[in-house]
Amino acid sequence: QVQLVESGGGLVQAGASLRLSCAASARTFSSYAMGWFRQAPGKEREFIAAIKRGGGGSTYYGDSVKGRFTISRDNAKNTVYLQMNSLKPEDTAVYYCATGPFQDKTIVPDSWGQGTQVTVSS
Repeated sequence: QVQLVESGGGLVQAGASLRLSCAASARTFSSYAMGWFRQAPGKEREFIAAIKRGGGGSTYYGDSVKGRFTISRDNAKNTVYLQMNSLKPEDTAVYYCATGPFQDKTIVPDSWGQGTQVTVSS
């Protein structure tokens, strides 16, 4: 099973940017599709973004973040990133990195990170 460790969360004001990182333990990281999800208090976990395996993996986004968030990967560093711009208070949540089979423009997670808190103040 792949071990995933997120970092980069924090408290920011509305309109600011943050970049989350997720370091993976996989020996063949480039062969894994990766994704980001989030969960706000009292809400279900929500798909944010996914990137297919390989060097130029195709990317997919949830409707709530399209045009503001960007997922990318650095296979040499075994790391996937989530660049978050124009943050809104409704983006406040715990953000999770995940890996699993790619399906229907998302991934079906079989490994999760521990999560990192992002709080956006108004």
